[in-house]
Amino acid sequence: MIARAARLSVARRHLSARYLSTRAERVLAAVNLPTDGGEIAGVYDGSWKGSGPAQVSKCPATGEVLAHVRTGTVKETEETIRKTKEAGKAIRAMPAPKRGEVIRQMREALASKVGELGDLVSLEMGKIKSEGKGEVQEAVDICDYATGLSRSMAGRVLPSERPNHVIYEIPNPLGVVGILTAFNFPVAVHVRDFATNMAIAMAAGNACLWKPAPSTPLCAIAVTKLLTPILEKNGLPGAAMSLVCGDVDVGKSIVASRDVDLLSFTGSEKVGQIVAVEVQKRSGKVLLELGGNNAAIVDKDADLDLALQAVLFAAVGTAGQRCTTTRRLFLHKSIASKFLSRLLPLYDSDKLPVGDPLNPKTLIGPMHSQGGVTSYMKTLEGIKSRGGQVLTKRSGPIDNVTGFKEGSGGNWVWPTVVRLKADDPSWKEETFAPILQVAEFDTLEEAIELNNSVPQGLSSSLFTNSIRSMGQWLGPEGSDCGITNINVGTSGAEIGAAFGGNKSTGWGRESGGDAWHQYVRWSAATVNYSDKMPLAQGVDFGFGSS
Repeated sequence: MIARAARLSVARRHLSARYLSTRAERVLAAVNLPTDGGEIAGVYDGSWKGSGPAQVSKCPATGEVLAHVRTGTVKETEETIRKTKEAGKAIRAMPAPKRGEVIRQMREALASKVGELGDLVSLEMGKIKSEGKGEVQEAVDICDYATGLSRSMAGRVLPSERPNHVIYEIPNPLGVVGILTAFNFPVAVHVRDFATNMAIAMAAGNACLWKPAPSTPLCAIAVTKLLTPILEKNGLPGAAMSLVCGDVDVGKSIVASRDVDLLSFTGSEKVGQIVAVEVQKRSGKVLLELGGNNAAIVDKDADLDLALQAVLFAAVGTAGQRCTTTRRLFLHKSIASKFLSRLLPLYDSDKLPVGDPLNPKTLIGPMHSQGGVTSYMKTLEGIKSRGGQVLTKRSGPIDNVTGFKEGSGGNWVWPTVVRLKADDPSWKEETFAPILQVAEFDTLEEAIELNNSVPQGLSSSLFTNSIRSMGQWLGPEGSDCGITNINVGTSGAEIGAAFGGNKSTGWGRESGGDAWHQYVRWSAATVNYSDKMPLAQGVDFGFGSS
């Protein structure tokens, strides 16, 4: 009987074993992730665990199952939050420059794996090789920024109107920063939400809890495995950078927890609005980075060579799956025909090679999911049914990816350009896909009105050589977005500048500028170093000193 049970156990393991492609096996092995087909623990709070449902990680370029990740239960999530809060005590007790040194060591660890982690981004998310590597490099750079920040985060000393008094404004750590990230930047949206959130939050003295997107758990696990030993080597609990992979219930637990002092959420406008309400119910702080229906304006005096490169990169990069992707293009009527006569042939040419994201020659990778393909097709069909026109020769799904036979199971679409009617509802909606919507304008005032006419307000660009137009664009009557570039595309934000949007894009800023102010609680302290007690409004009780 015992022998029969043993044979059955062996048989089950054999049946559940998966044979990874050489392509996938190489990438996973390089970042110390299992390649034997076994389940991977998706919860870290100082030790690895997970007893919730299994999450499937798929390669969007091929459809290959990369791994099954054992997620956290609600109970495990609550326990992880408790341990993260406890770890926060150790973080806040460490001097800020010492925290900076820990972050510097994390930077070194990330820098040593730029290529390997970049390939994992390409494999699991679908970004082309240079973008995957660039995302990890961004994480490295933000760690540099946070390291310097650890020695410069300062309060203020203010004059008091009372004699022999002084006022201090003092920043102190919040406690726990919860980070809910999206699929499109699985390393840099923890490492832009690690780097912008976790690294800066840690420099400010906070512990962090990360819940990655359900479709990119491997990137999160690899980064956590790489960085948490550095915490422990420096005498900090591993739970200071905890991780819970999971679905909606796990996210709800984090959002609702009063022990999560600041919640940073990157995702859709619809979900972000729900998150904001739930966090406000418990009087928590929230940082939102939601939809981006970004516009580029090419005026009559623009350098068209410069604008052409910027628009093309921002429209087709990451297969249209950046929050800063250019989705709307407004062309001055005097140059519209000339500009399109140069842009459209690029979309239909071999200058935009589609293929394996791990091939350095590829410029267009897959959509991240079949849901993204469905959204692309629904938007395209809707535009055509309402009288819109597809301007490119190629559009729709890609049936055969030339030179990449493994891509037959992937999520492939052609980047396309469309001309919409002025009242088409697609103007005001963000479709997370490579669809560029085009219209023309007569005056800059009209173009600015078009730019501002949508609910979202993340990124915008004006191409002009006029200093007066620049002043108008950047002033109170100009773009209402959080990013208002001049002669630079809508994507490719640098870490030194505060990143974030306005209106339904959310609120709060990540990365540079004064973004660190969001990760601390502020206190105003009036200090009396005299032997008098002057009371407010001239009140005098008639005794003591005044």
